Amino acid sequence: MIKLYKLRDYDFRLVIALVVLSFIGVLLVGSADASLQNRQLMGMILGLVLMVVISLMDFSWVLNFSWLLYAGNILLLLAVLLFGNDANGATRWISIGGFRFQPTELAKIILILFFARFFMEHEEDLNTLRTLLKSFILLAVPLILILRQPDLKNTLTIVILFCMIIYMAGLSYKIIGGALLVAIPLAVVILFIIMQPNQKLIPDYQRNRIMSFLNSEEDEYSDSVLQQENSVMAIGSGQLTGTGLNNNEVSSANNGDFVSENQTDFIFSVAGEELGFIGCAAILLLLLFIIFECIRISLRAKDLSGKLICSGMGALVGIQSFINIGVVTNILPNTGTPLPFVSYGLTSMVSLYIGMGLVLNVGLQRYKKYREVDES
Repeated sequence: MIKLYKLRDYDFRLVIALVVLSFIGVLLVGSADASLQNRQLMGMILGLVLMVVISLMDFSWVLNFSWLLYAGNILLLLAVLLFGNDANGATRWISIGGFRFQPTELAKIILILFFARFFMEHEEDLNTLRTLLKSFILLAVPLILILRQPDLKNTLTIVILFCMIIYMAGLSYKIIGGALLVAIPLAVVILFIIMQPNQKLIPDYQRNRIMSFLNSEEDEYSDSVLQQENSVMAIGSGQLTGTGLNNNEVSSANNGDFVSENQTDFIFSVAGEELGFIGCAAILLLLLFIIFECIRISLRAKDLSGKLICSGMGALVGIQSFINIGVVTNILPNTGTPLPFVSYGLTSMVSLYIGMGLVLNVGLQRYKKYREVDES
């Protein structure tokens, strides 16, 4: 379970990058909404403690409980639908013992672990119809529960994440090519259906977001794109060095409430306005470094499951960063995806730190002196 490791073998580069990025997030959240700063700081500290503890656990031992984790994940997602708290027409939160959290964020980490173990066990027969169908069914169960909340953005995020994991597991290029031949035309057909006024495929508010992105200059959708346009203006107003954290300029997008949810989904616009190009570049470089470290550790993992854990976590950080910044800069339709380790959201931050703890252990397990000897 928990092992003793030599301090010099610990990946402090990754830890430092995570701490610096998270602390920048604490400062930005405090500037956006001072009442949330202490909670964000406590979330960061809790995440760091859990990361350190989990990094001392043999990830192979943790994966022995993959089916138990999967079952627990399904129960939590079911509990959200049955007993969850409704907010803005969606039921995504659940309260346990006075704590309110979003199980979908934890589900991403659990699914990475589950499929890391699953694909390692099926490494030899991955490209068979039986294994592929089994993996799709196991993926579909939590996806349906998440989609019912409704939560389309996280459903799509997990689908993309799964595709990256199964590719890293060794999926045949013939199967990938065949899947693309089906997926691309299907996506075009689905988009065409969504564009119809009386479609029933997705809720109206989700359709409006897509239509406002595709037809941003039409008066009908002017209010829907206003938030993203203000976000772009806020980022541009920061110029090179920004206006400074906690500034009192009434005309700023942050202080003037021109960008809603600026402590969560639009935290990058706060960074652009108050830290400028230099601050935004620093955040992007830190995110890229974290992704790079995950990939680097994956290449040295002792087995396929370790490789998939690291590549999965790197992919998750990359996917969410791309979507968040794409929305904030108005190159993607508006959707509420947090910026990893920066946006306000304790469930998201703590879940990501748990995943990074496992990445750190994969890095430690590359040394033969730490590997358990199978005596059976």
